[in-house]
Amino acid sequence: MSNYIQNEDNGYHYKKTVADVDYVLQYRPTDLLVKQELGDDINPDKVEKFRKHYSQYLYFNLSMSKNNQELLNGVAQDQAKFGKMVNELAFGMEEKLHVYSPTKDTLALADFVYPRMYGMSNSTSIMVVYPRDPKYMNQKYLNFVIEDLGLQTGDIKFKIDTKALTNEPQLSF
Repeated sequence: MSNYIQNEDNGYHYKKTVADVDYVLQYRPTDLLVKQELGDDINPDKVEKFRKHYSQYLYFNLSMSKNNQELLNGVAQDQAKFGKMVNELAFGMEEKLHVYSPTKDTLALADFVYPRMYGMSNSTSIMVVYPRDPKYMNQKYLNFVIEDLGLQTGDIKFKIDTKALTNEPQLSF
């Protein structure tokens, strides 16, 4: 399933590069999260329990890098800029990430997770979670917008095909 999801033609993987900053947005289908939760313990009751839990939300991985490095390493040269960016990534992303419909209705961010990698990764990654509201799933597409994080990229916008989200691939457990 991983190769299928990474193929941009299938509607789960989006990429943009602006001002030498690479942005990758990837949708995480429910069954990938279920598989991760189950590990090697494939129990049909647990599969259904986890599917029910994870299917209530839309999970995205957002990766950002400059010069094939984490943003903090590739951009924040001085201590003040570094501290500001750490604070923004760890606590302020709800003000920087937006998902809205073509009619400008906005989904409320349910949660986000920013794990610090301390220079051990080649990108800054954030898991972003939105509620799977049927009102929005009936739209033709959703706009995922990342406000400029002080990188001189302007706002970055991805147009997400909701048909791909509602017809996501499933695994056989």
